[in-house]
Amino acid sequence: MTVDLAHPALAPITLGGLELRNRYAVAPMTRVSAQPGGTPTGEMADYYAAYAHGGFGLIISEGTYTDAAASQGYLNQPGLVRDEHVAGWRVVTDQVHAAGGRMIAQLMHAGAIAQGNPHQEHTVGPSAVVPRGEMMPAYGGSGPWPAPRELTTAGIDDVVDGYVAAAELARRAGFDGVEVHAANGYLLDQFLTGYTNRRTDEYGGPVANRIRLTARVVAAIAAAVPDLLVGARLSQTKVNDFTYRWPGGRADAEIIFAAVAEAGAGYLHIASEGRNWLETARLDGGETLTALARKVTGLPVIANGGMHDPGQAREVLAGGHADLLSIGHGALANPDLPSRVAADEPLAGFDRAMLDPVVTVANARRWRESRRP
Repeated sequence: MTVDLAHPALAPITLGGLELRNRYAVAPMTRVSAQPGGTPTGEMADYYAAYAHGGFGLIISEGTYTDAAASQGYLNQPGLVRDEHVAGWRVVTDQVHAAGGRMIAQLMHAGAIAQGNPHQEHTVGPSAVVPRGEMMPAYGGSGPWPAPRELTTAGIDDVVDGYVAAAELARRAGFDGVEVHAANGYLLDQFLTGYTNRRTDEYGGPVANRIRLTARVVAAIAAAVPDLLVGARLSQTKVNDFTYRWPGGRADAEIIFAAVAEAGAGYLHIASEGRNWLETARLDGGETLTALARKVTGLPVIANGGMHDPGQAREVLAGGHADLLSIGHGALANPDLPSRVAADEPLAGFDRAMLDPVVTVANARRWRESRRP
């Protein structure tokens, strides 16, 4: 058996004070597998711990809702709102740590694209604009999105307070950091996106105003829990709009990245939402968003999209495009991906049957069990 210690993804790295054994991270993936009240289950603990046992240096949780009002996006989504949530997540983080991994909680407010929220009937957004596309059956939804209620200034304050409270609970639950989910079409990204944000106050208009809420959330968390690593996930594409790109291209990106870094982010995670990094990361002229983020901020950057491919992973790291790699579908198919790369073993291909009919941990487990000899 050969061991490819030369692959750059296997080199250790320090991320905001966290010593990671390699540069492989499990990307946040919605699993809708928590108890109805949002408490993580033992099966979820086993699911996350398997990635740590498989060699991943960093594991980022699925999007976790931040308040008992409008933030929850899906039924059976986990939360960080109550003491029982803390206790459930503590089981998860303990198992991950015992297996040598580090874990970050992704904090998420679904906003206008919430499709399963038992706390209230209406959704909220920056403006009363119906989201593009339709609800996602794989996450338990169907039909068109409703028009959200426009958030008031007081409502925006409540959103920020929810993120801060959830971050404080994440620390109690044993997480090594938190990631502010400002990507993929959820609330903070709705504020950043011009066609969903028609506000005329300090949160609307030019891109510097539209990124203001994300920066405010990052700064508030950093001030409240200064001992906790705070990162931010950003993207152009969305779960309900795969073709969207920031209209100002490089100019917009520079403003966005600088604002989040100045707010106190310890790293940036540039997501691709189901697309390959090669499709979503290139700017006019050939520069990549991830390399630009590193240049503008000086922060570590996580690249996402097709990073299970050892050749692409090598190109991204060796070419200075990013510092870490987050992997979604490739990790689902190969929870031991880092160990396989180190041993130069082939990777299993991703099968969408792992996510049918709903994207739960149990369905993925049954898929693997059905293929055991």
